[in-house]
Amino acid sequence: MGKASNQDDQDYKARSAALRLLARREHSRLELSLKLRQRKIESDIIERVLDDYEAEGWLSDERFADVYARQRIDLGYGPLRILAELQQRGVYTSPGCVRDMTDSDWTERAVLLREKRFGLGDISEDWDEKVRQGRFLARRGFASDQVESALERRL
Repeated sequence: MGKASNQDDQDYKARSAALRLLARREHSRLELSLKLRQRKIESDIIERVLDDYEAEGWLSDERFADVYARQRIDLGYGPLRILAELQQRGVYTSPGCVRDMTDSDWTERAVLLREKRFGLGDISEDWDEKVRQGRFLARRGFASDQVESALERRL
């Protein structure tokens, strides 16, 4: 009898913890799995609970990716960084909001970010400043052609 009640207790613990975490914000399946493992819940129970929650529509990697990407875009991050961060969270598909943006859209975002952070002064003669701003935009996840276009923009 102890084994069955322990199994039920683990199942209840996994379901309630997962639901509490999902109530706060969207999670990817990998994130939720890792958080439940930290709570010392058995792997087979975690997989069963996550399968049930996906079937119910409470857990969705696609929805998580879309919400996450939109937040990161609003914070000034580029497509390379957003996709890399999603992969770290177990999502290997590109969300629609990232796919729908063109290269020129991303370049405009890089220009706006550069303007906000540094201004749009002429830096064509100041190599050190150009490198500094380019490095900043690259760290934010913009592609090299997007960075170059943003650095060429002037007031």
